[in-house]
Amino acid sequence: MNKPITIALTKGRLEKDTLKLLAKMGLDMDFMKEKNRKLIFESPDGKLRFLLVKAPDVTTYVRHGVADLGVVGKDVLLEHPYGYYEMLDLNIGVCKFSVASTADYQPKDHKRKRIATKYPTVASSYFNSKNEDVEIIKIEGSVEISPVLHLADAIVDIVETGNTLRENGLEVFEDICRISARLIANKAAIKSNPEIVTFIQELEKIVANKGGRVFDETINR
Repeated sequence: MNKPITIALTKGRLEKDTLKLLAKMGLDMDFMKEKNRKLIFESPDGKLRFLLVKAPDVTTYVRHGVADLGVVGKDVLLEHPYGYYEMLDLNIGVCKFSVASTADYQPKDHKRKRIATKYPTVASSYFNSKNEDVEIIKIEGSVEISPVLHLADAIVDIVETGNTLRENGLEVFEDICRISARLIANKAAIKSNPEIVTFIQELEKIVANKGGRVFDETINR
């Protein structure tokens, strides 16, 4: 019997949206409904296995071959860009990276800016591309209060509705890039297991039919 295709999923809403896509492929996902505290699930037919992990760990499990495939936001991939193939833009979990600050922020001020963010790689790359001199301050949580408390001039963060920014007295000054959930693959697994390729092709059809992007910004690293 062939080994199940192992897929690492980001816990939460992204997981739920991914399971809906898989259900549209004709897969019975009922076995994923009763989770309790379980983190590993195998389909009754033994063809699929799911690992529920934190977003940054999806790339780790895929990179090391514990998972054949993974679903994770583009934000995580931009911070951890190596060791896997990026296969599909699933067009779920859509949001954007933005620069935000208080209303008195001066984006064109040439002094050295302090930028607070959970995503130092993204922030550094963006400002370097604009030849702007910045100091990156890594923040793990509540990054929105950094400009209010004068820790930073501005922040780089994920923005979906903008409600959290407004509630904390911030506004968006620049958009950096679009973010959405991506399907990634282990390099060795995709070359050695044709069932994984077939699975990706079937999922690609579903994504295309719902107006999503396919094989967008593919990374071969």
